Amino acid sequence: MSFRLRVLGLLMLVALTATAATAWLTLRQATRQVQETVSAGQQEVTRITGELRAYGFAHGTWDGLSPRVGALAKDTGQRIRVATETGALLADSDALAGRKPRAVSTRPPVLVDPRPLLTFPEGQLPRLSVKRTVVAIIDYRAAVADAACLTRAGAQVTSRPNSAGIPVVSADRRPAQCQEAAGKPGSPVQQDVDALRACESVQPLLPCLQRVFNDRTVSVAPPRLEVRLGYRDESPPTLAAAPTVAVAVGVALAAILGALLLSRAVLRPVRAMTLAAKGLGEGDLGRRVPVSGRDEIAQLGGAFNRMADSLQAAEGRQRRLTGDIAHELRTPLANLRGYLEALRDGVMEPTPELLDSLHEEAMLQQRIVDDLQDLALAEAGALTYHRADVDLRDLLETSRTAHRAQAETVGVALELEAPQPVQVTADADRLRQVVGNLVGNALRATAPGGTVTLALARNAGLAIVEVRDTGKGIPAEDLPHLFDRFWRADAARGRATGGSGLGLSIARQIVTDHQGTIDAKSAVGVGTTFTVVLPTAPADAG
Repeated sequence: MSFRLRVLGLLMLVALTATAATAWLTLRQATRQVQETVSAGQQEVTRITGELRAYGFAHGTWDGLSPRVGALAKDTGQRIRVATETGALLADSDALAGRKPRAVSTRPPVLVDPRPLLTFPEGQLPRLSVKRTVVAIIDYRAAVADAACLTRAGAQVTSRPNSAGIPVVSADRRPAQCQEAAGKPGSPVQQDVDALRACESVQPLLPCLQRVFNDRTVSVAPPRLEVRLGYRDESPPTLAAAPTVAVAVGVALAAILGALLLSRAVLRPVRAMTLAAKGLGEGDLGRRVPVSGRDEIAQLGGAFNRMADSLQAAEGRQRRLTGDIAHELRTPLANLRGYLEALRDGVMEPTPELLDSLHEEAMLQQRIVDDLQDLALAEAGALTYHRADVDLRDLLETSRTAHRAQAETVGVALELEAPQPVQVTADADRLRQVVGNLVGNALRATAPGGTVTLALARNAGLAIVEVRDTGKGIPAEDLPHLFDRFWRADAARGRATGGSGLGLSIARQIVTDHQGTIDAKSAVGVGTTFTVVLPTAPADAG
């Protein structure tokens, strides 16, 4: 898989994981916290209203309620405002805490009724229930008066419901005035009985009895409360930060782990290439990097190995070139040195024939040096070309004329096959150098009685020059080395069978610089054909 795709896939996975985890956590936290908030709110409301009702049930009055409201506000964290149904304010937790009372919440108030709920034994007859209710009214009036008196007197009041649900009041001490209050029922009993007997014809009976009980005791019971919780513009509960931070840390750790794995996969081959490059810089041209896969890193490793191969091959060529140059120059210079020392020592006489031989040897060394300079300039792209429109038929004719004497000397026929002129844009002198090298090699390779042919043709905008001979040919295994520097088919490098060994290398570079190609085909015992292909001049469209 492509390295870019792997990185993109990892980033998408991290992004999707982070998004999914955040969404899941937010939904889970919000749902759970809403449930907890609702449950906690209901529990707080139940606790507050329950304790307020218990206070009114036990004390028969709302006097002294403020400390209980302050304690509830501190325990629950709620702002509590308690007032009667008529709007009389009994207690406000903000005022009790010494702060300015805040605007009350817009939520509806919670009603608290301290009066008891009557309980009746199952299966009791309606008349007995009425009688029991009358007794309950009398008992509740007495209990309320007693509890209110005890509360106002500062006694510690406690109560418990009897079998009918009416509070039974007790205290740590009972003042005399409270005993008198408990003995006065407060209203005529007959009116209570008449009101209750009216319920015997009303169904259901028990709700009616409860309603009559409430109506007949309203004058003595503490008034119902309106309890308001919270304040206006109260900020909603916020989500817990710890789980969110934990998930974020987990996602970050997963992303870091993925990045580490990815960086390891990337840096391992990069580190190997760094070490290999350092080795190349220190001269170890055999260093290579392992390559696996087909992604960009593998392609980079393959390119590095190919570069190392090229550098190693270039180093080898340079060493071979140095050895070839030393080989080419060593023997002629040794000969020159020997003759010169013999002349200096008077061993030999400086005859005209000897001086001509020494001059010819010096000229050979000069030609080798010149060829090396031309090749170096050509490969460096610094060889100067003077391009112009050149007629290849005229150029081949000139080359044939220049080599006619050499051909006649060795008994070889030099022929020209150029039925029509072909124009190219080139440096005429350099092309003559190429053709001259090919013709010279062909004449040396052809036995007396053979033929060397210069042929010219045009094919689809290309000029094709062929130099064919009927010489001894070149073995197939030697053909790939024809254009190597200093290479010659004669392993002994005899002067009679070849020149410096640089001519074909120079010819190939010149043809390449003219956007052309040169190759060779040969068969042993049949002959060799060198083919040069060049683009024709734009004016030579025919």
